[in-house]
Amino acid sequence: MNHEHYKLIPDDFPALPSLEGTDPELGFVDGFGTLDAIGVLVPSEGDVPETVGLHREALESAGFDGEPGTTLQLANASGTLVVAVGGGKPGSLDVDGWRKAAAALIRATRKHSRIGFELTGTVGIDAERLGQALAEGALLARYSYDILKSKATGTPLAEVQFLAPGIDTAAASRGLETGRVKVRATVIARDLCNAPPSHLTAVGLGSAAKELGDRFGFGVEEFDKQQLIDLRCGGLLGVNAGSAQEPRMIKLTYRPEGSPTGHLGLVGKGIMYDSGGVSLKPSDPMHLLMKMDMGGAAAVLAVFTGLRDLGCKAAVTGFLMCTDNMPSGSAYKLGDVLTTRSGLTIEVKNTDAEGRLVMCDALTLAVEDGVDGIVDIATLTGAALMSLGQLTAPVFGNDQRLVDLVLESGGRADEQLWQLPLERAYRSQLDSDVADISNLGGPYAGSTTAALFLAEFVGGTPWAHIDIAGTMQSDKDDAWRSKGPTGFGARLLIDLALGYSAT
Repeated sequence: MNHEHYKLIPDDFPALPSLEGTDPELGFVDGFGTLDAIGVLVPSEGDVPETVGLHREALESAGFDGEPGTTLQLANASGTLVVAVGGGKPGSLDVDGWRKAAAALIRATRKHSRIGFELTGTVGIDAERLGQALAEGALLARYSYDILKSKATGTPLAEVQFLAPGIDTAAASRGLETGRVKVRATVIARDLCNAPPSHLTAVGLGSAAKELGDRFGFGVEEFDKQQLIDLRCGGLLGVNAGSAQEPRMIKLTYRPEGSPTGHLGLVGKGIMYDSGGVSLKPSDPMHLLMKMDMGGAAAVLAVFTGLRDLGCKAAVTGFLMCTDNMPSGSAYKLGDVLTTRSGLTIEVKNTDAEGRLVMCDALTLAVEDGVDGIVDIATLTGAALMSLGQLTAPVFGNDQRLVDLVLESGGRADEQLWQLPLERAYRSQLDSDVADISNLGGPYAGSTTAALFLAEFVGGTPWAHIDIAGTMQSDKDDAWRSKGPTGFGARLLIDLALGYSAT
């Protein structure tokens, strides 16, 4: 993992601790077995299921109104905890609602390992999608990162049983397994983002990628500093200039059996730690989050762990552009001009606008690879956080068909996106007096000008850009989002790849 000895980091420190545990058992049952707790969906009006053992008046007196996201723990003479889970109006929960309901139950039973969930009102919901959502909600809500604590604080989840009379059990069970694979990808992304920058460098991410490639059936090619010089990747090399750690470009390849339906390119920003460079960030709580500035690369790497197991029919190529951004005597400076692989020159007006610099070379390489479409994902701009907050990521693009596919995948994954305009009138803000383009626009529409910068490197190839600066982390436990890194983008991009075609 390329650790310095003085940091006293064990050589066997696992970058992906979530892969080392035992997977919980998930299944649909005709009747509950021995459990620690049972959740029961209780609507906000109408009859209360018998399993709860209380009338609505008693529930309301305890402060439970049955609204989605609410829970109430109830003592039971049998010793099994019963938890009322709010379902809203009878029959109103859609697939996303069931994902959140499962997450709410698991959070309410955080000290228990064997949980049951009694479902009602599932008529008309696709059983396979329901199973997937239940698995995602339950497993993502129990995520914890304890590897660096002297004593683990979380209770591992051993089993979740789902009781849903009348459901197509075979289809729902397939959904559970699909959900399990997508959860695995998401927690891989979370683990990588949680790892301290001292413990996970660009070189370390390359090592982790190779281990994952061997395990999950995709190719990994690692490019070191000299190879990046030979490739003329001036953007990535410029940002790396102030770092004591070597940069890495990590190329991932997945090829299906038979003729692929299309060739999708994915690009992830992999800034392992972002100090801002000589344009130093203030030392505030946001600075602490900058170990997650590789959230885009983590999401792209995570995507590849699910493609083989889910039978993806498209060819997929990924580029992870990895370095930290540090100030030092050798760091790149304001006024420097970087020469990219495309030949375009870039005037550096702010060293904290580094993400677009490392990604531009990857976009050029993806075009050279002949992909049919490119989607990049990056913790790119504070403007994305300020405009749409922590629950919704902006998406831009030069091809409406591809943007629509991305939006649809985000909807199915409950990873919210909102399309913002790629307003070409703002392109002049990126003009430079001494180079082809500068890396910073004006004081407004920062997410748009960043997207316009990236657009310069894709030519006519269909392209979409997802800015996850806001959605990369959550300040609190919220439905399937656990406090800390969310793994946003992994499930979305897996869904996109599974349905991707060139036309």
